[in-house]
Amino acid sequence: MAEQYRLEMVGVSKTFPGVKALDGINLKVRPGTVHALMGENGAGKSTLMKCLFGIYKMDEGQIFIDGTKVDITNPDEALHKGLAMVHQELQPIPERSIAENMYLGRYPVKGFGPFKMVNHKAMNSEAEKWLKDVKMNFNPKAKLGTLSIGQMQSVEIAKAVSQNARLVILDEPTSSLTDNEVEALFRIIRDLKSRGVSMIYISHKMAEIRQIADDITIMRDGTYVGSWKIKDISDDEIVKQMVGRELTNVYPPKGDYRTDETVLKVTKLCSIHERSFQDCSFELKRGEILGFGGLVGAQRTELMEAIFGMRHIASGEIEILGKKRVIKQPRDAINDSVGMITEDRRGTGILGCLSIDDNTAIASYKNYTHFGKINKKEVDAVVKDSISKLSIKTPSGKTLIRSLSGGNQQKVIIARWLANNPDILIMDEPTRGIDVGAKYEIYQIMIDLVKQGKSIIMISSEMPELIGMSNRIIVMCNGHITGEVEDEEATQEKIMAYATQFI
Repeated sequence: MAEQYRLEMVGVSKTFPGVKALDGINLKVRPGTVHALMGENGAGKSTLMKCLFGIYKMDEGQIFIDGTKVDITNPDEALHKGLAMVHQELQPIPERSIAENMYLGRYPVKGFGPFKMVNHKAMNSEAEKWLKDVKMNFNPKAKLGTLSIGQMQSVEIAKAVSQNARLVILDEPTSSLTDNEVEALFRIIRDLKSRGVSMIYISHKMAEIRQIADDITIMRDGTYVGSWKIKDISDDEIVKQMVGRELTNVYPPKGDYRTDETVLKVTKLCSIHERSFQDCSFELKRGEILGFGGLVGAQRTELMEAIFGMRHIASGEIEILGKKRVIKQPRDAINDSVGMITEDRRGTGILGCLSIDDNTAIASYKNYTHFGKINKKEVDAVVKDSISKLSIKTPSGKTLIRSLSGGNQQKVIIARWLANNPDILIMDEPTRGIDVGAKYEIYQIMIDLVKQGKSIIMISSEMPELIGMSNRIIVMCNGHITGEVEDEEATQEKIMAYATQFI
């Protein structure tokens, strides 16, 4: 094989029961370059990378690194061959320290005669060095579970950098990072490029691809579409090649379906933790899409989790449809016709060991239970209808949800709440890690829901999405609500001004 490539994957195919995930994929990555890998959710990007990293065994195909054919049967072999991977879905061990998570499977040891033990001093020192290299001054001895999702992502990036890999796979690495953290990551990427390290960069954010990538390969439905130098292909052409059609608008016409009826009223809600949300008050109208903006750490997610019964509150009131409610657990919120799509799809969203059927129906089994027995025919009908409406790519509802792409998993979670028919739906980063085509479908679902008189609270870290989809935007900073703007007045500058207005 030609040695001008750091990596060459030739004719890679992979089949799961009922689904051909990859069909003869080719990928060539040059030394010291960032190679963008793009495609809709379900296109097979993550599956291809898992084949490369030895997580999946490919059915057909060959892999060459620096011109030498290699067989990679597990992640340990991949690490020893100079590969590192930052996964889209984090797999943290929250009760262990940051350093222990970074050095899992490769702990430095010290010996006392025949006995070996982990050298915690060396491990903590090395971890601290690499964390500082990515501008994350965390205490390496702190429990990983004390960090936010975005901070955990930063730790994963530091872990990959610490492995001195020749090829680093970054699967949606900036999905939970602030602008400053993204810039820190890009600085690291440029530094790695200057040292001859190659990177495969999976992202749906076109601006990032333009800023950081040298080459691009596009996949569609498990097949290879083509490869280009990034300077030789336009954004419109990238989208067209990804989805197989042209998308003329990023957001559907949202309209204004609000009424004067207040469906949710939150008054002076305070967390039991002083550094979390404090003194938060707002109202949600029927038929409204209410956006919540702010930087990572603004406590938007924590506020919504408290409303949904996932966190304890110290004081304040919640009214739903004009009646005061005491919500101590998610079941209370569900009984009051509130649903929530959480930010952490893997940790608090899907039930990976269960089928699509079970994941869809789990919040609404009571609706299909008669005399203590679940009516499977009714459940199957609802699931089948949801799969069809949301264009979920799967052979059947019996398929395990963990075998789906991230975007299709997100659609199943949306289907779960549609099946429960809530009046209020909280959507925390609903399009995180989702391609442009699937985003549009989710946006359209949101519009259809408010047309039906439902109300939506949408947390988003993407300001264009907030502005494009919200009727009104509330902005938080440091646990406090710092501003509110109507959609016609909303600009990125105004939102950012409120998002940095510390109280």
